[in-house]
Amino acid sequence: MIRIAIFGFGAVGRGVARVLMNRQRLERIIGDYRVVAVADSKGSVVSDSVNLKEVLEIKERRGKLPEGMTVKEIIEEVEFDVALELTPTNIETGEPGLTHIKECLKKGSHVITSNKGPLVVAYRELSGLAERNGVKLLFEATVGGAMPVIKLIKRDLAGNEIESIKGILNGTCNYILSRMEEERLPYEMILAEAKELGIAEANESYDVEGIDSAAKLVILANALMGMNVSLKDVEVLGITEITPEAFEIALEKGYTIRLISEVSEGNLKVGPRLVSLNNPLCVHGTLNAVLIKTDLAGDVFVIGKGAGSLETASAVVSDLIDLYSCR
Repeated sequence: MIRIAIFGFGAVGRGVARVLMNRQRLERIIGDYRVVAVADSKGSVVSDSVNLKEVLEIKERRGKLPEGMTVKEIIEEVEFDVALELTPTNIETGEPGLTHIKECLKKGSHVITSNKGPLVVAYRELSGLAERNGVKLLFEATVGGAMPVIKLIKRDLAGNEIESIKGILNGTCNYILSRMEEERLPYEMILAEAKELGIAEANESYDVEGIDSAAKLVILANALMGMNVSLKDVEVLGITEITPEAFEIALEKGYTIRLISEVSEGNLKVGPRLVSLNNPLCVHGTLNAVLIKTDLAGDVFVIGKGAGSLETASAVVSDLIDLYSCR
């Protein structure tokens, strides 16, 4: 019996809950499981077997969970095997997710997270804590949504030296730039459209100024290339100054413009770059794409949907299956 606790019940948490409700999909792979706790910032539901359908209905109806145990109290008092830490990202302090993850690892529980903040702030500390306590810290959902980058490099490209990782790591920026390319409309107009469609947040700065891409780059550098870097080590430039005229000039010469994140030895950069129209990184819409350069396998290219709630939920469940399918 696998006991699961869910911390964070926003769009991603609810998406994961809906997947977990499909027991026929998962039980044949990981065996019997139960959710024993669900918590958001306002309340929680704790039970030997939480009825996820009822909890989802409460959240939809009230916008929050009933008053109950805090996450801290759940970690201290409730027995669970794996925590799904899905609270919002804070890349400055990593909190509250950083504390949640630390306490779960100290307790001897596995952690699966979609939260970039704790990994940006304290990856080495958290990975060391997991190792010392004999548990796993999995975080496929922090980079690229459903696009399998972390497990691909850690598992399928094991034995390769990763020479560089370069790609498009933010679907919002890619949507804006590819629409500017197609329509030659001003940045502000496409941004407003992206907000109406729900592709961009009300406060878009985290995405369009390149901060989100830089955070993901730090995770890739530390977790997959053995570096010890932080956000201040990344040279970052966003897309807010890109004009339709820039696309006119680029396209005349067979190029377009994309926000490219790149990490190699001594080099971490996020910024608008010219990309050849026949380059595999010339993807459109909200797609993410990554080109991985290795010493043995050569170039490996991955493409997939970025971090929408369902895509992120897919990556969380993938980590859950990875954790328990080989028991």
